[in-house]
Amino acid sequence: MDYSKMCPKYESAIEILGKKWSGLIIRVLLGGPRRFKDIKAQIPEMSDRMLTERIKEFEEAGILERKVYPETPVRIEYELTRKGRDLQQVIESIQHWGEKWM
Repeated sequence: MDYSKMCPKYESAIEILGKKWSGLIIRVLLGGPRRFKDIKAQIPEMSDRMLTERIKEFEEAGILERKVYPETPVRIEYELTRKGRDLQQVIESIQHWGEKWM
C-alpha cells in the first residue's frame, strides 16, 4: 500500500465512518436488526436528530437498510447490508486497538 499519497476511496470511507456516532451505530447493528429505540437505548448520549441523520446517510451509502413491517402499529427495523456487515473486521480492529491503547 502506498502511504505517500491519498486514495479517494479511503477518503470517502473516512468521510462516512469518521463522523461522530457512526462507529457506535454500526457496532450496535452488528448485533443484528434493531429498532430506532433499541439503537438509541444503547447510545443514550446521542440525540434522536443525530441518529436519524446517520441512519439516512448509511441508507444512502448502502450500509444499512430500513425494513418496514406492515403491522399495527407499524414496526421499522434497521439492518446492516452485506456492505455494512463487511465493516465487522474494521470495528473489531478498532475495539482491539482501544482495549490495548486507551
